[in-house]
Amino acid sequence: MDIRFATRDDVPVIAELILALATFEKLAHAVTGDQAALAQHLFGPRPFAEVLLAEDEGKVLGFALFFYNFSTFLTKPGVYLEDLFVRQEARGRGIGKALLSRLAVVALDHGCGRLEWAVLDWNAAAIDFYHSLGAEALTEWTVNRVSGSALSALAGRAAE
Repeated sequence: MDIRFATRDDVPVIAELILALATFEKLAHAVTGDQAALAQHLFGPRPFAEVLLAEDEGKVLGFALFFYNFSTFLTKPGVYLEDLFVRQEARGRGIGKALLSRLAVVALDHGCGRLEWAVLDWNAAAIDFYHSLGAEALTEWTVNRVSGSALSALAGRAAE
């Protein structure tokens, strides 16, 4: 198995994996993006995120999509893992751990002070897996989000 950075040619398989993840999370209805936007935001003039792919014998089995953030307390960059997904038929082979291990190397190579992500509270298997790797749940923090018309209203704009 190889872990490699995705290229523009991988956009169709990345989109497929995003939909598979959303389906697993019972959120397929929330996937509204398209491959053109994905290509633009991953590989355009100002990439907003990067993707690691786990591949075996030419078949992509999983992915990790991440981006850099910044910790004012550490005064260091960090890595935020937006999505980690391994195809159902490939689970239990260490692919998720391999993706996270490679992402930890990327973080350290870029001088990052931390690697963090969110997990759905009902996904006990993922929570147990993350804990087995040394991750700690930050239960004192609550994620907040403004999107859609609320984001437009906050910006003082009509809904876009």
